[in-house]
Amino acid sequence: MTRPGLPKLIATDLDGTLVRSDDTVSAYTHGVLDRVRAAGIPVVGATGRGPRLSELTRNDIRAADFLVMAGGGWVVDQSDPTGPVVLRDERLPAEVLARLLADLEAEVGPLTVMVEASDEHDAPLWGDYHESWPYQDRFEARTRDECLASDVIKAFARTADHHVDELLAVARQIVPPHVATLTQAGLGFVEICPPGVDKATGLTVVAQTLGVDPADVLVFGDMPNDLPMFGWAGWSRVAVANAHPTLRAVADEVTLRNDEDGVAVYLDRLLSR
Repeated sequence: MTRPGLPKLIATDLDGTLVRSDDTVSAYTHGVLDRVRAAGIPVVGATGRGPRLSELTRNDIRAADFLVMAGGGWVVDQSDPTGPVVLRDERLPAEVLARLLADLEAEVGPLTVMVEASDEHDAPLWGDYHESWPYQDRFEARTRDECLASDVIKAFARTADHHVDELLAVARQIVPPHVATLTQAGLGFVEICPPGVDKATGLTVVAQTLGVDPADVLVFGDMPNDLPMFGWAGWSRVAVANAHPTLRAVADEVTLRNDEDGVAVYLDRLLSR
């Protein structure tokens, strides 16, 4: 439930929430976020993007004091004058991922698999080519063995025969949460993260650093990977109008679509009231 006054921390998802369908963030949105920060409210970008996309992410949410990336597995404090400080860096062991994928393929059949293994700037994803993946310029075809040669930040999996929500439901029956965190972010792939990694646990790192209670946090999102932070934050949970039905169902409020600058419109009104 929305509380009176102003929140003490604001966190927003990026793709599909803050970022528009043309992959841009409006000058209006940047301006509103600058006003939020000027009001003394820290801003957090909470995204499924991995650390290899840190520069892109900083450009999309320039007002952010912290970035919660890789679905919560990589947390960066950007407020330190000496430069970004990594507060969290979680990896999924390769042998755990190999066993998990084998168990899942035994149930659903062959998987298309990609892994995010490198945190270097603009590093590609590795794995099986799939025409539906929207970021082909940052992809490199590699064998399964090559993909499983080292621990990973995150893995992605899909089948030809299952809708992503269906595959996610099946995978959660097979893979217990102490083995890996499973979610989906609207890209048609189930996302496989280290156990205990989600946006809520990533934001917990930020909140503890700042001494902020989750009850004083306002969050925005659009997809199932935002569900944990919607369950964690207490000031208000706001879905954009284009959000997945499961997120809209648990939202306290719904703002305009991402293409209508819904996050900025909500915050503009909040600051002006």
